[in-house]
Amino acid sequence: MGIDKRRARRNAFRVPEATLFAIAIVGGSIGSILGMYIFKHKTKHWYFKFGMPIILVLQIALVVFLYYLPIQFSFI
Repeated sequence: MGIDKRRARRNAFRVPEATLFAIAIVGGSIGSILGMYIFKHKTKHWYFKFGMPIILVLQIALVVFLYYLPIQFSFI
């Protein structure tokens, strides 16, 4: 969010909104939400204002679901 905000101020090549959402989906939702409000960037767009928290809630639900599955995951 900070990089895109800086580029917006300089009228430079912007980061596509799809990329910002993709970063949130692959695990950067907390950082994206914090970045939105720290840099005051994309906070007026409803799809960012509601979309990022929805992604975060879905990620938390997925982690909880995987935690309580009767299957054990081993990454070793």
